[in-house]
Formats: sequence, C-alpha cells, structure tokens
Amino acid sequence: MTFKIIPTLAMLCLLALLLTLSNWQWHRSVEKRALLHQQEQSANTAIINLSNTAFDDAQNLRYKKVQVIGHYDTAHQFLIDNQISSGKPGYFVLTPLLLQDEAKAVLVNRGWIPLTYSRSVLPEISVNRGLVTINGRINRFPSVGVKLPGAEIPTITWPSVVQVVDGEILAKKLGYALFPFQVELDENAPNGFKRKWQATTVMSPEQHIAYAVQWLVLALTLMALFTWYSFKKND
Repeated sequence: MTFKIIPTLAMLCLLALLLTLSNWQWHRSVEKRALLHQQEQSANTAIINLSNTAFDDAQNLRYKKVQVIGHYDTAHQFLIDNQISSGKPGYFVLTPLLLQDEAKAVLVNRGWIPLTYSRSVLPEISVNRGLVTINGRINRFPSVGVKLPGAEIPTITWPSVVQVVDGEILAKKLGYALFPFQVELDENAPNGFKRKWQATTVMSPEQHIAYAVQWLVLALTLMALFTWYSFKKND
C-alpha cells in the first residue's frame, strides 16, 4: 500500500485539527467541573467579613459570600457599557464602597440598568450616603469576548462609563486602593437594580465531553476512510 504525498498531508493536517478540538473540549470539561465544584464549595462556606487585611486573591475568593461595612462613594460611580439583559442593552452599575475606617474600597456591582432614550443621557443611579452593611458574592469583573483598544479607559465625567474593567486604572482615577474583584450585591438587598447573578456556567461539563467524543469519532472515521481508500486504490 502506498500513500500519495498531498492527500496524506491533507489528511494528517485535518486529523491533527480534529484531535486538537477533541482534546480542547476534554480540558474544558475538566475546567468546568472544577469551576462548578468551586461554586458549590464557596456557596456553602460561612460569610466572610471583608477588611483591608483580606487576601487580594480574586481566584480563591471567587463566589464566596461576603459582608462589607462602609460608605458608598456616591460621587464616583462607574457604568459598564454594552451589558445585555433580556435582549435589551444597558449598563452594570459599579459603586465604590469605602470600608469602614479603611482607605480601601471594593467595587459593588449593584445590578443592571437599561439605556435611556439617548446615550448622551446617563441613567439615574443614586445611592444612600450613610454607613451601610451589605451582603453579596465575590466574583471577577465582567468580561467581554473581544477587547477593543482603549476599552479599559473610563470617561472623564461622573458617572464614568467604561467598556472593560481594569481595577488598577479605576483605582488611579478614584485616588484610592481597590480590591481586584467586585462584590455582586445580594439580590434582596436595597440600593440595587436588576440582579440575577449566574451560579452556573453556560455549557455543562457533560456537553463538553459529548463534543470531545464527537471530534474523536470524526478523527477515527477520517483515518478509517483514508486507510480504506488507500487500500482500494492499490487493488
């Protein structure tokens, strides 16, 4: 049995692609299982009190329940643009909460609010000025699929609109330190907007495994067909 060079190279390239896709989906299933396990473990832990001495490790603190005491910086709030809810465009409202007796703040995601009739008119996002105690969940800042150049630069005026959250840049604009994560305000807490924080990922580990198997089956089928065709050509 002999193999022609060009068809063989084409088959090997396609085979490598199919195996790579299968392996990628398999690793995604492992990552999703770890993420779901972290969500479950964090949801069952006791509420932690956020203080200036708390760890800045956003990954290990992710999904943990937290309680924060402090004052909202009502004069300096951020609107994260291009956030979709029920098919409608709007913003996430991020309000700095200065910890009591501390020179450090955490950005509290107070929920989603729709666009007004014009982008030049920003929505009303007022909040209480006094000492508050809030409960919520620690999470990463909202992400985007494609980050455009300059998307992390907030507008000059307040409330400040930004496309992508970069904690260091926002801290520099505010003039005080920020934790490298957000607190998603509890759905039943006051001073918030529309909130429905997702507790699970979009695609389950089982779905990733199913796709991994599909790509692997396609790779095996390709090898079988190529081998069969090569034998037939040499008969």
